Amino acid sequence: MYNNIIRREKVIKNNPRKSIHGQWSSKLIFIFAATGSAVGLGNIWKFPWMTGENGGGAFVLIYIVSVLIIALPIMMAEVFIGRHGKQNPVASLKYLANESSSFNFIEVDKSLNRVRSKRQSYSNYDDYSNWQLVGWAGIIAGILILSFYSVIAGWTISYIFKAATGVFDAISLEQSQRLFNDFISDPEKLLAWHTMFMIFTCYIVAKGVRGGLEKAVKFFIPSLFFLLICLAIYSMTLPGFYDGISYMFIPDIAKIDSNVILSAMGMAFFSLSIGMGSLMIYGSYLSDKSSITEVTAIVAFADTFVAILAGIIIFPMVFTYNLDPSSAGPGLIFQTLPIAFGAMPGGSIIATLFFILLFFAAITSSISLIEPAISYMVEQYSLTRAKATFRMGFITWVLGLGTILSFNYLSEYKFLGMTFFNLLDNFTSKVMLPLGGLLMAVFVGFIVKRNIVEEELKLNTIIFNSWRLIIRFIAPIAVTLIFINGLI
Repeated sequence: MYNNIIRREKVIKNNPRKSIHGQWSSKLIFIFAATGSAVGLGNIWKFPWMTGENGGGAFVLIYIVSVLIIALPIMMAEVFIGRHGKQNPVASLKYLANESSSFNFIEVDKSLNRVRSKRQSYSNYDDYSNWQLVGWAGIIAGILILSFYSVIAGWTISYIFKAATGVFDAISLEQSQRLFNDFISDPEKLLAWHTMFMIFTCYIVAKGVRGGLEKAVKFFIPSLFFLLICLAIYSMTLPGFYDGISYMFIPDIAKIDSNVILSAMGMAFFSLSIGMGSLMIYGSYLSDKSSITEVTAIVAFADTFVAILAGIIIFPMVFTYNLDPSSAGPGLIFQTLPIAFGAMPGGSIIATLFFILLFFAAITSSISLIEPAISYMVEQYSLTRAKATFRMGFITWVLGLGTILSFNYLSEYKFLGMTFFNLLDNFTSKVMLPLGGLLMAVFVGFIVKRNIVEEELKLNTIIFNSWRLIIRFIAPIAVTLIFINGLI
């Protein structure tokens, strides 16, 4: 009368279901932390000059659409991996691969009249476990990015002091360019600011989730938004405000071409810090009670809001003082804007607030770049957070020396036509991050079992199916185009 009955069950093995590093005290803190990870120099430094180089409003329009249909779905996938794995990126991916490659079944044995539980693998586990390499790639990318990010972030500290002491008063374009060039050609100064920024970053991270990361984001994120809003209100008083807003929000359809589309897609992808493990490790500290969809949507909105506000602050200044928004390029912040600050009433105060804002954005991103590596070392080698932070911080600091020297003593030495800084920047942003994002989309879309994802995301069937369609087909195709465009 008994038949063999097989029932698949979810495999929960070697998964603590609660991070050993602790957990965010609230959903709001996760939103602050993830927003801090996403909001960085890219939003306030890169977004405005990318907008200027790519047609203004046309670029902004495609950027917003790309955030919704490419970046946000992959962001949800990355946070899902972290929250479900509850471990560092390598271990979380390995755990999910194991869970998705195996199942338990209950067999009713009629000869012995008893129930036996067995585990059956229906795929090659060794093939599935290779997905943990995606986690490794994210950790390595984070350290490489932080090594040069720290050097650039150090510039913001220096410029805070320059602004506060009136260095920009009545400064000309030639003087501003000479000031910047003299600064980056001095390796001792760059080393000092790089070291100061790394010490600050490591001090916060060493304190842990509650004692360091939470306290930092509780202060820096509200302060960042406060400064942004204050500076945006100030920009509204400038004569060039209407011209700046028109440039940003009235798209010239004729300027939309393949380059503008791919640039906007790439900016949307990178502005949310996707593919480097930061959102994955922050997700591992997220409570199971929080909605992944809700918190990631809020973070994506906040990140986009910051980028838009940065444009609202910067472009009215550019038009007020007759600067060219399309030719400033990467030097917009450190070479072009000081001219505007030097010409405006109370320019020293405005400039000081602006570079403090840049520093806040930089530090919230830097702690998320190194956190995946710290969590791996603590879990894998049972190190204290202080020891893990010191070791990874020192490695990152040493790598940063190459970036410092690439602006002066080693500026003539190039590999593949690039300096050490340009090589790291291009390799991480155009190869490692899009490849990591692509593989995460494929992993969650095709490898992880549907019921596992459904249980975590808690979406209704129609929305879930739409998201799954995007994560399996639309997002991978878009990221592949970004990847190919970056290589070309």
